[in-house]
Amino acid sequence: MPSEPVVPRPAATVLLVRDAPAPPPGRTPLQVFLQRRVAEMAFASSMTVFPGGGVDAGDRAGLASWAGPDPTWWGERLACDTELAGALVQAAVRETFEECGVLLATPQLPADLQRHRSDLVARRQTLGQMLAETGLVLRADLLRPWARWITPPAVKRRYDTVFFVALVPDGQEADAHTTEAVEAAWWYPAEALEHWQRGEIELMAPTIRTLQEIAEHPDSAAVLAAADERVVRPVTPEVRREGGKVVVVLPDDPGFQLDVERIVPGGSA
Repeated sequence: MPSEPVVPRPAATVLLVRDAPAPPPGRTPLQVFLQRRVAEMAFASSMTVFPGGGVDAGDRAGLASWAGPDPTWWGERLACDTELAGALVQAAVRETFEECGVLLATPQLPADLQRHRSDLVARRQTLGQMLAETGLVLRADLLRPWARWITPPAVKRRYDTVFFVALVPDGQEADAHTTEAVEAAWWYPAEALEHWQRGEIELMAPTIRTLQEIAEHPDSAAVLAAADERVVRPVTPEVRREGGKVVVVLPDDPGFQLDVERIVPGGSA
């Protein structure tokens, strides 16, 4: 008898966006921050991804220092329960801070912010504890919901990942100071897809589809406006055989089809 599918772990990823002041000819201003993960990672090794990660136990604690839409609102937008919605928002903020140094919080960020970043990475402190110590307030209103992707049942390591969009706050800079990535940079969405087409970077199906979607918009304001209008429904890619190859398809988008061997080393979606 076949074994039961692994229950997907809740996770959050963030599309950090900004506008380039002087895009080259043929490019619109919109840029998105991408990281290439280290080869030793258990999931998505060597892949180019948006910052993000799984929900931790500390993300599930309620926060008093919270500004913007509350977890009930997020639960309605993300099609999940209120407790999980709050944890996903916290995970999005925490992972973005840990992986690229951008903190979606106010008011004035403290001078010793990097110490708190190190404490979060080492799990010596939770996001809630850091906010309480520094007097900062989580800014849920700086996030927008974009999509929700669930790893196919046949895959052993599964995630139920919410994709958020956020504009980099004024005065902050995204960096590559994380042990989980070998490099990180700002990309024009179409540029990233071109590099993928040439085999110069590796992308998973949700990343490819998301880059295709945001590439339709000229700047960060247009992406945020589009996010406000989107209806987020869980999407689970399907893996099936077409002729002599295994492909990934989307249930609601018959035009989307990717050769599995092109998107993930080892052929798992």
